[in-house]
Amino acid sequence: MLKAERKDDDQIMIEQCIKGNSLAQKKLYDKYSQAMYHTIIRMLPFPNEAEDILQDTFIKVFRKIESYRGQATLGAWIKKICINTTLKYLRKQSPIAYGIEEENLNYVESTKTELRYSVNTIHEEIKKLPKGSRVVLNLYLFEGYTHKEISACLNISESTSKSQYQRGRILLQNQLKSLQHERG
Repeated sequence: MLKAERKDDDQIMIEQCIKGNSLAQKKLYDKYSQAMYHTIIRMLPFPNEAEDILQDTFIKVFRKIESYRGQATLGAWIKKICINTTLKYLRKQSPIAYGIEEENLNYVESTKTELRYSVNTIHEEIKKLPKGSRVVLNLYLFEGYTHKEISACLNISESTSKSQYQRGRILLQNQLKSLQHERG
């Protein structure tokens, strides 16, 4: 029953947003902006730029709200707009390099010791990844995109998506291992 009530609340909020009700727009923004910011910041590690993209995302959401048909949850629909806005921004800034520099991929073999890191630590290390690997890793791991979907979004081959994911995973593991060694 609670889920049905939420859907009704979202539907009312959507109807009010379509009418241009600024309170409903603020409610929608407040409900979804933090999650969308986290989606953006994982792909683009610069807070000021992430804020700009977040604002652009919600401008698009409010302009397109009439086209929302309920085929996905409202949050999923907004997230798709958010990811597309972020990817468009990244493509405009500079071409994403998808070449693999083998000399940087000296994989540190994992040991049986399980290493635990805070979400913050992992997030900070992901920010340090090269743009191509960072974007593919985030889309695959955190957003649930398949390599086929990533290849279509980024206009790259599936094999490039897979290799960038592997590159990002290896580099991230190496970075985390280095942190562990620094801690002693």
